[in-house]
Amino acid sequence: MIKLLTIIGARPQIIKAAAISRAVKNHFAEEIEEKILHTGQHYDANMSQVFIDELGIPQPDYNLGVGSGKHGEQTAKMIAGIEEVLLSEHFDGIILYGDTNSTLAGAVAASKIHVPIFHIEAGLRSFNMAMPEEVNRIVCDQLSSILFAPTETGMENLMNEGFLKSKAKFKNGKSRLVYNSGDVMYDNSLYFASIAAQKTNIISDLGLTPNHYILTTIHRDNNTDDKERLSAIFSALLEIAEKDGIKVVLPLHPRTAKLLPVNLDSILYEKVKTSSWIQIIPPASFFEIIELERNAKIVMTDSGGVQKEAFFFEKPCVIFRPETEWVEIVNHGAGIIADADKGRIIDAYKTLTDKKVVFPPLFGDGNAGKFILEKILEYLP
Repeated sequence: MIKLLTIIGARPQIIKAAAISRAVKNHFAEEIEEKILHTGQHYDANMSQVFIDELGIPQPDYNLGVGSGKHGEQTAKMIAGIEEVLLSEHFDGIILYGDTNSTLAGAVAASKIHVPIFHIEAGLRSFNMAMPEEVNRIVCDQLSSILFAPTETGMENLMNEGFLKSKAKFKNGKSRLVYNSGDVMYDNSLYFASIAAQKTNIISDLGLTPNHYILTTIHRDNNTDDKERLSAIFSALLEIAEKDGIKVVLPLHPRTAKLLPVNLDSILYEKVKTSSWIQIIPPASFFEIIELERNAKIVMTDSGGVQKEAFFFEKPCVIFRPETEWVEIVNHGAGIIADADKGRIIDAYKTLTDKKVVFPPLFGDGNAGKFILEKILEYLP
């Protein structure tokens, strides 16, 4: 039996890990032992523990409790903690997800002591080196033994960067492997969508009319920390809601909640607080988010994960970023990059709500978790 260490730290990674843990339980219980390390990057219970409980993934075997901090300080604490765990017992490999500081820390710690790294969501690129996430994903890809790209675009990025002809050698002289695995989040969406409605009454509890509200999420620091960008986004949301007579539902990320009264224009902040069209709610659980996404008319977000989930549930998406890693969504006309530009946000909303949007199968067949574990088993002795 092989032993794998899964690293989680941010809410999206907890959700992604559910697909792998479920595949271990359903298909490889006799061949794979999985242990989970939570870095504590997201330490708020609403952003972390509730997801572990709700998704039924095993409780973490280790929790570093790192919490927030400057990038260097936070990452350094994680590297030290992960290394200590990796040295405390034998692991055959480490599974990393996405592009957070937890991802970077796991890659650095494991690579230094020659533990094979398996990167899920490899090959994603925004080509914006000012984004901490871009740095994290590039470094992790370079250090990984197996790269699992979720889409053809991810594979193309890795091919263009030379990964498919890589001469890199890892422990025991093994070469790097690259696969298009499909997306584990698509696995989860298919699995959990059928039971979400039984797990939450959030639509009726909030008094929402299905297909007649906008779901919005805002959490990236380049939006929350920039007064002009934050004000432009909320000004656009308020104008759209009032002119179109449609409610905006905003599950408020703790970071955004803290900075909203500080960085939002004071007059606009008062309008947002008192508007009957803007419905601010606490961070939503996984099942609540699924129900909010499934029943929305349109999704507007700066989250990569929410962009994808909107696509899975066939909802158009306005993207509050200057670029996206999920270019397929934009290329197929299911999403529009509007950045934090009021005019572009309003125009994107009009465009996407005035036309019929198509949603081709871009993210695999819903069995990415099983495929990933099969390839890890083939790779390891």
